[in-house]
Amino acid sequence: MRFVICDVFTDRPLAGNQLAVFPDASGIPEHLLQPLAREINFSETVFVYPPADPAHTARIRIFVPMQEISFAGHPVLGTATVLGAERGIDDLVLETRRAPVPVRLHAGGGTMEQPLPEVEPYRHADQLLAALDLQRSAMPVDRYDNGMPHVYVRLDSVEQLAALRPDMNALTELPDAFGTGFNVFAGSGTLYTNRMFAPADGVPEDPATGSAAGPLACHLLRHGVVESGTEITISQGASVGRPSTLYATAQGAADGFSAVLVRGSAVIVAEGRFTLPGETAA
Repeated sequence: MRFVICDVFTDRPLAGNQLAVFPDASGIPEHLLQPLAREINFSETVFVYPPADPAHTARIRIFVPMQEISFAGHPVLGTATVLGAERGIDDLVLETRRAPVPVRLHAGGGTMEQPLPEVEPYRHADQLLAALDLQRSAMPVDRYDNGMPHVYVRLDSVEQLAALRPDMNALTELPDAFGTGFNVFAGSGTLYTNRMFAPADGVPEDPATGSAAGPLACHLLRHGVVESGTEITISQGASVGRPSTLYATAQGAADGFSAVLVRGSAVIVAEGRFTLPGETAA
């Protein structure tokens, strides 16, 4: 059971968000997928299969330590980087449980076109603010779902964001904590810093969250902070010792999006094999 480790949303090894990719998972028994993801214990682990549509590159299944999820950004970019290097291709379409995701690899990284998110006001905003030990958010607290639900709270300064110490137990007790990312961000113009917490999924704080980057651009567009087509730069991960940089663009209008693009770099850093006594390939 061969896997490759890729650092995503960074242009240098040992930074960004770690990803394990099993480039050929067809022979791995189903009952081993979640235990393998839990053993590796990265934010996400990806298992690659032949595509359902022969016009696409591959079908991927994405696991966090506690469950399988429908979509995530750094697994898509990291898997595209691994498959692009191994197959000698630059244009890929990866089938996720949410939707097929096109990825174009280019010098220094790649760009994905993310699924368009569904949006609604967050129903548990008061409880979330209490868990974050905050009195208010500088923007409405909204929930976006592009296959991975994310909630956004804006602070007035990056200094306030750096000093944030969430109550992880309280975050875990939110009614929709399982499967939701809670994002707290600050910044202005086109430069933002984000911190994403998902303790119920076994990810106390994520170094780089591609599935949150696109909706963050959407959030800023919806509330008139940026114009359609403006690329924002998102810094993340410094608070956990893995600095990351993500770039996101939302196109459309406040009442609807036409495209969401997220780009960044990725670096392949290692590969290995699992050999499990008593287990045989399917």
